Amino acid sequence: MLTSENLKAALLSVALLVVLLGAWEWSIEGAILPVGDQELSEYEQLTGGSGGGSRIPAPSAIISHAVTELSDPFYVAGSNDMGIGVQLAHSVGRVFAGYSLALLVAIPLGFLIGMSPIMYKALNPYIQILRPISPLAWMPLALFLIRDSGASSIFVIFICSIWPVLLNTAFGVAGVSKDLRNVARTLELSSLKTAFAVILPAAAPTILTGMRIAIGISWLVIVAAEMLVGGSGIGYYIWNEWNNLDITAVIFSILMIGVVGMILDSILAAATRMVQYDT
Repeated sequence: MLTSENLKAALLSVALLVVLLGAWEWSIEGAILPVGDQELSEYEQLTGGSGGGSRIPAPSAIISHAVTELSDPFYVAGSNDMGIGVQLAHSVGRVFAGYSLALLVAIPLGFLIGMSPIMYKALNPYIQILRPISPLAWMPLALFLIRDSGASSIFVIFICSIWPVLLNTAFGVAGVSKDLRNVARTLELSSLKTAFAVILPAAAPTILTGMRIAIGISWLVIVAAEMLVGGSGIGYYIWNEWNNLDITAVIFSILMIGVVGMILDSILAAATRMVQYDT
């Protein structure tokens, strides 16, 4: 149920959206935001594009395009002609594959690092060297070794997801109260039972925060990765529409990327709130 504050915030948000879209529509109709015809013509001659119009598309045109695309989002008419739903499904599938592999590696390793200062000191130099490397820098090596664009994209997602989860898990485990550990020793719990019954619930909010950061980074990276390797996915879709100079489709694609990213983040944000507790 909406509180007074939430209701006011929602109304303000809708009002801002209406003002923004209205100003955008008016500026297009009034020819305030044209794209130079001469510049576009020269670009088309260089790229062989058809242009599809000489102005930035109005919100009404984007909404019309969205209605058309979303009315049949899962059609497949060829390798280069698939609906937006199919493209998003490919991207989300790659993200979840790489992300899941990262969780399988990062959470156990993070537990080990968090519970053992010796392991932390031994592995920290490698983490600090590998963590700052851009995930996309791994793409050429992945393509050379794996020789498959889809699997290479999954590997890049794995690389970019592992660090936030690993470091947050280690930080959460190391920060578990000594009193809780002492209670586990008093009850003579085994190391495995201590990890699952005591340390994991206490560190869960921090671990899920790392997972939330990782899913956001993964969704950012998959778009760029698919632009590089092509084939399918929302990154390839948006790049292909740009090559066709269909700016309406490009803007629609950008909005869909934002919507899916918001949904992924909201799911993990809800999971994080479920495991939070008052200290």
